[in-house]
Amino acid sequence: MNEVLPLSEAHDTSLFGSKAVGLGEATRAGLSVPPGIALSGTLVEAVASGEEVAVARLVQLAENLSLPLAVRSSAVDEDGAEASFAGQHLTLLNVPSPAELPSAVRDIWWSANSDSAITYRQRVGLFTRPSVGVVVQSLLNPDVAGVMFTQNPVTGADERVIEGSWGLGEAVVNGTVIPDHFRMDRAGRVLERIPGLKRVAIRALPNGGTVEEPVPAEDVERFCLDDLQLEKLSQLALRCEQVYGPARDIEWAIADGTVYLLQCRAVTRTGR
Repeated sequence: MNEVLPLSEAHDTSLFGSKAVGLGEATRAGLSVPPGIALSGTLVEAVASGEEVAVARLVQLAENLSLPLAVRSSAVDEDGAEASFAGQHLTLLNVPSPAELPSAVRDIWWSANSDSAITYRQRVGLFTRPSVGVVVQSLLNPDVAGVMFTQNPVTGADERVIEGSWGLGEAVVNGTVIPDHFRMDRAGRVLERIPGLKRVAIRALPNGGTVEEPVPAEDVERFCLDDLQLEKLSQLALRCEQVYGPARDIEWAIADGTVYLLQCRAVTRTGR
């Protein structure tokens, strides 16, 4: 049984988790996804336990990826419509070398087994011990990044809702900035533009990790997305619906003019 596969070959959610398999679907459908590998829950647990063979295998396989690396959890029951686990499982950006990857994988495994993550699992009705897969990808250096919903998550309206900011998308996901806000209809027509306050951009540091870099004053309230970029995001929303179905929660980034899909999951239902 293969415990490490290229994302394009990840099919089995019970082994690799929803995030890895979802990115595999996107890759096979021709969407732009940063190259990466999927680690099974079994391998991740072995690395977290310090098993030398597992650690050595992980380092060897990661040597084919362009550096630096982004490392994210892909638990078997993560990113569903009932429970997203947003903010519960650690994400580590800008891991500078394969040699430092085992430590990053270990930290993510522990985050999924932390008291707060277990409490969250119990609150949404999950009482089994998690199988924690991990996705390892080459880290982009995006000009702009953010989130997009293919259905309005507040009103349920059949429209796209896009939020973006300069640099890495963690500034939007973690609430570090007030992002620019856009609404578009299904035909790609912009219905609303609201500028945010984007005082910092999260950037990768040369030796690993990230930093909150001050944004020039003239860019703090300047829209980070132009009409062409919004059109490309509208096309990404349509393709994601074709591949995965309606009501999608998407993380995206734009680097060197290309729109990349970083994650696509079902919009999490509220009310629990």
